[in-house]
Amino acid sequence: MTAPWRIIAVGRMRGSEEEALFQRYAARLRPALTVTEIAEARGSTAEIRRRETSALLAALPPACIVVAMDLGGRAHDSEALAALARRWREQPLPVCFMIGGAEGLEQPVLDRADHVLSLGPMTWPHLLVRPLLAEQLYRAQAIATNHPYHRTGRPSG
Repeated sequence: MTAPWRIIAVGRMRGSEEEALFQRYAARLRPALTVTEIAEARGSTAEIRRRETSALLAALPPACIVVAMDLGGRAHDSEALAALARRWREQPLPVCFMIGGAEGLEQPVLDRADHVLSLGPMTWPHLLVRPLLAEQLYRAQAIATNHPYHRTGRPSG
């Protein structure tokens, strides 16, 4: 059996438009993509970072492949991400994507990560990262199964 995809993220979606978009793609993934939500911390920036970092790391299973979603990570095109996802899926461990809150991820999370992945050089609201990631994981699945959802190259104009 293939190990599950898992997102561990700061912030609660609570019936938002972002959650509806996330569910649109997450529902298509096999096996299922699960989400563990970490409450956004309050206090000074340093306190927020400390609390959220601690909570994110505590939510990790003992053995897993950790993929930190961070602006400073490596951005891949869809085909390269599909190849990377295939390698991750060949491992018997769950793949856990870590998404920080408004303050981002702190160094202890990045240090724990096996991979640091970026969705590109733009800054995205942390609640939008989940649906963007779910769509890209669905696209990677489509590429791996030769499903027509993904179209190679740029659309012709």
